[in-house]
Amino acid sequence: MHQRHFRKVVLLSLVMQMCVAQHSGFVSSKGKEIVSPDGKAILLRGINLGNWLVPEGYMFHFKSASSPGKINEVLCQLIGTDETRVFWKKYRDSYITREDIQYIKKLGLNSVRVPFSWRLFTVEENPELWTGPGFEMLDRVIEWCREADLWVILDMHCAPGGQTGDNIDDSWGYPYLFENPISQERTIQLWKKIADRYKNERCVIGYDLLNEPIAHFFDQNKLNPMLEPLYTRMTAAVREVDTNHLIILGGSQWDGNFSVFGPPFDAHLVYTFHKYWCDTTQAMVEEYVNFREKYSVPIWMGESGENTDVWIAAWRRLQERNSIGWCFWPYKKMDSPRCIITFDKPADWDVIAAYANGPRTTFEEIRKSRPDIEQVHKALEELLGLCTFKHSRLNKGYAEALGIQVEK
Repeated sequence: MHQRHFRKVVLLSLVMQMCVAQHSGFVSSKGKEIVSPDGKAILLRGINLGNWLVPEGYMFHFKSASSPGKINEVLCQLIGTDETRVFWKKYRDSYITREDIQYIKKLGLNSVRVPFSWRLFTVEENPELWTGPGFEMLDRVIEWCREADLWVILDMHCAPGGQTGDNIDDSWGYPYLFENPISQERTIQLWKKIADRYKNERCVIGYDLLNEPIAHFFDQNKLNPMLEPLYTRMTAAVREVDTNHLIILGGSQWDGNFSVFGPPFDAHLVYTFHKYWCDTTQAMVEEYVNFREKYSVPIWMGESGENTDVWIAAWRRLQERNSIGWCFWPYKKMDSPRCIITFDKPADWDVIAAYANGPRTTFEEIRKSRPDIEQVHKALEELLGLCTFKHSRLNKGYAEALGIQVEK
């Protein structure tokens, strides 16, 4: 009854959405297309702002400290909790700025996807407390994108309880979201708050409700049937306050499995898939193209990358041959050719990486392996400077693989 109730609530709003959204100044959908406010089809060409609001260990050259929480633990062990908190504030202020957004526009891209963590909005130990820098950061990037004439997709990369069960959702190693009513309610309420705040933002395309839910190493027979009912409830909550924006749904198993979906339950859904390290043949997108044709809904490739320039170019061309908009991963990364822009590694960064990658299970191991604190401070301060736009440089091959015409 619970699921049917929420489906009924959403379906009752379909006619109103279809009448209003097409002429309201918002990006919308029409059949198989994402369309601009004037009704013209849009091919999204975008980039993910990865490692900004959801730090990832591999981008810091860490191995075992792979999630935001584990990276934070390393820093707390190195410089203490108070200085770590100050570091993250400076990091968020430095890693992505107005200059980065303007540069993305200058390169000819038309959209960005902004991964964020629920922990930027609330406190895990206190479900009733809504606090943190989350809205400040989203307000900031949305303002920059509005100024630059870029579209924005907001992506809940880390949901309460964990929707993936791996490092990328900063969870405790299992997708508890699907089995815990408190986590579900917090997720639903957060999306409702976000939607209510940005319901009138025309540069916002929509809400990517859950990034890569239900990793493949869990019981798919048990968990997969729980995904779409939760999406239905989340969508119903969003539609209570916002009928202007698209709702974006990712399949299970790293956004790859669309068999979990039935017929669309909202007038303006977009279905997103992610693919990495696969062949660049038609067979790799056929499931999603067939889904689009069957239900006459838009599909969108929300993540791919971390590969050679040759592969990136071939995968992009495959999407475009199939009229699939795309958003590659990531925009920026330290000391790497697999992103649009990169920046140098701090001189003493290997010392920090060696500590992060070494044994830290006991306090004795922490004391023995912790490097000199002044050396740590120097490396972290240097990182905050090097990661800024003015100290970054273009990866020409990666940009050209995305079809960007690089100035000679």
